[in-house]
Amino acid sequence: MKRVVSVSIGSSKRNHKVFANIKGVEFEIERIGTDGDIKKAIEIIKSLDGKVDAFGMGGIDIVLYGGGKNYVIREAIPIKDAAKKTPLVDGTGVKNTFEKWVIKYLQENNIIDFKGKTALVVCALDRYKLAEGLYEAGCRLLLGDALFALGIPFMIKSLKTFYYLAALLVPFIIKLPFSMLYPNDDKKEQDPKKLQKYWKYYKIADIIAGDYKYIQKYMPDSLENKIIITNTITKEDVEDLKARKLKMLVTTTPEFDGRSFGTNVVEAILVALTGKRLEEMSQQELEKLIKEIDFKPRVEIFY
Repeated sequence: MKRVVSVSIGSSKRNHKVFANIKGVEFEIERIGTDGDIKKAIEIIKSLDGKVDAFGMGGIDIVLYGGGKNYVIREAIPIKDAAKKTPLVDGTGVKNTFEKWVIKYLQENNIIDFKGKTALVVCALDRYKLAEGLYEAGCRLLLGDALFALGIPFMIKSLKTFYYLAALLVPFIIKLPFSMLYPNDDKKEQDPKKLQKYWKYYKIADIIAGDYKYIQKYMPDSLENKIIITNTITKEDVEDLKARKLKMLVTTTPEFDGRSFGTNVVEAILVALTGKRLEEMSQQELEKLIKEIDFKPRVEIFY
């Protein structure tokens, strides 16, 4: 049996373990959250290093893309370096291959007609291929990196502007404490006045896409007629979205026992299956393996 462990600096309330058969191989897949404690994440990785087949790193990315190159996030380095024997991945390879393919899959199978729709991508820095896919499918884009990640009331409306700003800002952003950039706790702003600046974009958008923690933290009570494209969804999240009258939920990662794990878990599964480290695999190999496994997005229509 292969064992994959996702060590996340996100909430421990979302911990989960499942067993699955993938391409004839039995897997134990587990997610362990540390509630924002990076030192604890490092300790867990060190204690399991060499004892599991692959680690996923959740709640934080190793790299951000800007200006045609990848930049390593400073706070991620000690976590990455804690794994000496077992391969550790953050999901970037899957994001850059699978998520754009998912948009094509949804369009070609007449699940969603993207043409003319407005898509809010809450944070495109680590989902730029998803944003590209939505644009190429015919969507008008609202890229919320400045607002959702940095609190700056500014909405980026073109990929060209996004790439220009990313090239300028990513070298500085990677030096910031990751807690400033990513909503790892479960607390939500309750003051409606503070939330209005977010809600108006949810109202404008037909499609809300990107990391679910960003989407969840700021979403309004009503999501009627809206489509969410995301991942890392629990059964409780699904019930909450139903209560808000969401029209359709798409998770870019497949479902295991009612749970859609993060891209880091999918990437760790691929690494465990092949016995290769991610840097030893080309984009073509990743795409081929994903097709062979027949991973498909999860689609749920509620209303």
